[in-house]
Amino acid sequence: MSDITFCHGRPFKLYISEEKIRQRVQELGRQIAKDHQNNCPLFIAVLNGSFMFAADLIRACPIDSEITFVKLSSYEGTQSSGKVKSLVGLAENIEGRAIIIVEDIIDTGKTMSELMPQLHKLGPSTIHIASLLSKPEARTHEVAIDYLGFDIPDKFVIGYGLDYDNLARNLKDIYQLNED
Repeated sequence: MSDITFCHGRPFKLYISEEKIRQRVQELGRQIAKDHQNNCPLFIAVLNGSFMFAADLIRACPIDSEITFVKLSSYEGTQSSGKVKSLVGLAENIEGRAIIIVEDIIDTGKTMSELMPQLHKLGPSTIHIASLLSKPEARTHEVAIDYLGFDIPDKFVIGYGLDYDNLARNLKDIYQLNED
């Protein structure tokens, strides 16, 4: 683990270590298992960013569960474009199911504010949100996060699935843009 990494020529400093991420994901998995012990929740992972978190979270959740994926996008470079593009839709029937949406990061809340009404129309019994990261300072849409890894400041981060123009998803730690 290096304290500094570079992506697209820009420096990023270590922000959340792999070990801290692992510990928090284990805690979230246990909490989800406790809350959903009497049903088989369907995890809906929002690609591409949540793939690492989703894989680790479902492994940390020792109850029967299923997982599926949707692909939504609102980022261009280091900024949110303000437009949510639905790229790949949901194929499973979610009527009457307990749903857990798995997100890598919730900043403005725009993606969730557009996804949640679409899912509610499909008749699930419950919808909960699990997000590895949240940027409360950036929030422009109200979002209730049921299972949260970490609150972070409104600064750009990469690693553990989070990217900068499709690079750095493979980093085991989370790094923050070093603007010093």
